[in-house]
Amino acid sequence: MTAAETATLNATARVRQMIDLTERLTARLAEEAAAFETRRPQDVAATVGQTQDLANAYRRESARIKAAPSELAPAPAEERKRLIAATQAFEAVLSRHALAVEAARIVSEGLVKTIAAEVASQRGSPSAYGASGRASAADGRAVAYNAQA
Repeated sequence: MTAAETATLNATARVRQMIDLTERLTARLAEEAAAFETRRPQDVAATVGQTQDLANAYRRESARIKAAPSELAPAPAEERKRLIAATQAFEAVLSRHALAVEAARIVSEGLVKTIAAEVASQRGSPSAYGASGRASAADGRAVAYNAQA
């Protein structure tokens, strides 16, 4: 086997691996987006680790390709076109996923703010002194709200 044939085989294999990785990550993100869109974010919790692993692998492989794009040049044009199509589909699903996650975040923050406001209104305003002249006991309940959640 010649060096050119070896380079072509290696490039084709790398392109196919990247296509497979991209398609698996795209499918995973589409499932997650559907869960968020149907207001079932709890369905995502069980697979979030797997999604992170796929996303990290995709990030590493993308960085390798970006650092040395000439390594994929010997692959057949048809294989490279399949990779481009898979990447475009991934980017579309990624945008959909980002919108769904942002919507879920906004809803969650709204719920937390509403609950915190209700708890605060139930407490009433503290009085400094009671009828006996002693300071009133403070309410021991607390609610924490992090605006960056």
